[in-house]
Amino acid sequence: MATIEIQNLSGGKVGTFELADEIFGAVNEDLLWEAIKHYRAGQHQGTHATKARWQVSGSGKKLWKQKGTGRARIGSVRSPLWRHGATVHGPVPRSYDFAFPRKKLLGALRSALAAKFADGKLIVVNAFDVKEIKTKTFRQALDKLKVNSTALLVEAAKTGNRNLELSARNIDGVELVRSNTVHPYHLMRYDWAIFTQPVLEKMQASLKNSVPKRQRKSDSADEKAVKKASPRRKASREKAAEVA
Repeated sequence: MATIEIQNLSGGKVGTFELADEIFGAVNEDLLWEAIKHYRAGQHQGTHATKARWQVSGSGKKLWKQKGTGRARIGSVRSPLWRHGATVHGPVPRSYDFAFPRKKLLGALRSALAAKFADGKLIVVNAFDVKEIKTKTFRQALDKLKVNSTALLVEAAKTGNRNLELSARNIDGVELVRSNTVHPYHLMRYDWAIFTQPVLEKMQASLKNSVPKRQRKSDSADEKAVKKASPRRKASREKAAEVA
């Protein structure tokens, strides 16, 4: 089981935190792509529109008779063939959102956390203890944590840390989200992800319960196989040493 350091806003180490292998293990890139596509589709406003024939202003009178003039036949100035006329099969307002299973979303969230940990871009702090509303002070705290690019701050949902909100909102490339609204898109959009220890503990417990039973059984079976095989390997090594 992997571990990660717990730091304070001064950059000092205050403890360690154990990470579950079921969450911070393999990364499913295909599932991450699907989750990000679903999120961005939901953000699409879909307000595009063109005017159909019945929406274009203009008379419906036939301009000239059908035959005998030598000109092309025409029924109305609102015809799509004419300038300022209607648009055929144009876009209409619609929603781009589509259904995405919750289990797949939780799986993508596990993969996003595993990807951040594998890249060394995951930071855990004991708390966002911001004593005063000052952007410069909080920027210095990020520098002490060695955050040199964009960062995502994840705070508890029920914690009203007003000092943190006001201190971080003016820093370019830094976003604060609540733990109940964090999405794989947020984690992959920013280079660094900074969690508080209580938030990561609660998130790890909930995501651990969402791991499929098949995966749990396979992991436990692998552990048992390793335990059973280890004495045999030890005995074979001892015999080999005796022969040598």
